[in-house]
Amino acid sequence: MQYLFHKKRTYFPILSLSVLFLLLLSGCGRQQEYTQSGFYFDTVISLSVYDKDADHAKEVLDGALQLCETYDDLLNESKEGSDIYRINHAQGDYTSVSSETVSLLYTALQYCAVSDGHLDITIAPVKALWSFDPDSGNSYVPASSTIEQALTHVDYHMVEIDGNKVRLSDPDAGIDLGFIAKGYIADQLKAYLLSQHIDSGIINLGGNVLTIGQKPDGSAFTVGIQEPFAKQGKSITTVSAADSKGDTFASVVTTGIYERYFELNGEIYHHILDAKTGYPIRNNLSSVTILTDSSVQADALSTTCMILGLDDARELISSLNGEAQAIFITSDGEIIDTRN
Repeated sequence: MQYLFHKKRTYFPILSLSVLFLLLLSGCGRQQEYTQSGFYFDTVISLSVYDKDADHAKEVLDGALQLCETYDDLLNESKEGSDIYRINHAQGDYTSVSSETVSLLYTALQYCAVSDGHLDITIAPVKALWSFDPDSGNSYVPASSTIEQALTHVDYHMVEIDGNKVRLSDPDAGIDLGFIAKGYIADQLKAYLLSQHIDSGIINLGGNVLTIGQKPDGSAFTVGIQEPFAKQGKSITTVSAADSKGDTFASVVTTGIYERYFELNGEIYHHILDAKTGYPIRNNLSSVTILTDSSVQADALSTTCMILGLDDARELISSLNGEAQAIFITSDGEIIDTRN
């Protein structure tokens, strides 16, 4: 079976929930596939596990969906009372947050440094100026003076952490974890499923794909990579994904400029913003797919590489000494696979 996932980068508001529980019969006493899906983080998610016990599988999947709500309560910057919301609205005062939020902030700040600030978790004031939904009728290019003013409140060095307390030294700054949060949540979901004795499955958080083990027959999962600007579901290539199986990795995460964008006067404006300029990045990449065993690493690296551009991104991946690999799709459709 081939899994093709289209990744959508906006993610946090829980707008509705529609859970589907499927039982695919495959023979008595054998592992069967059980799936629950829903709408979380402003995207469709799907959790599939293989188990011999239907009741156990349902209980475990219910628990996994509850975890999604728990992390929304921590990391949703738009949800009143969440850790990130409270930091953003504390007017520069320290806010006590969970140890998980602190850990994720430290990781995010590391990637801000790697990108030399072109990727910045305090991008929220600039991001708020843009709308990339072409169907909304509200897509436009903000005035340059407005962007310049918002940029004065963007600098990841303004995030100050003291134990489990966090503050923004600029009261008008705002944290947005859109480039890393779903990867972190996927890793936590996998840890939970493993603790519940699930040894085979696949997690898909709107295109952040993370596998658990291998398929019951011992083969790897197959994940399709979306062809940029093609009809959703059309893959340009596929990769194998599995835990500890040859040279495959467990996590496959793609970031692309085609995911959310609008066109104006023949120009494409997409959602991947350069925190130095406040405008969408302009380089020779249409998408980056990261292959690694950590979904949080894959999520952060995919956006970092998109912002760096092909040459610097290849250098970054090379510096990781095989810990992660990348598949770059250039603006002219060339596929560059660092595994080759």
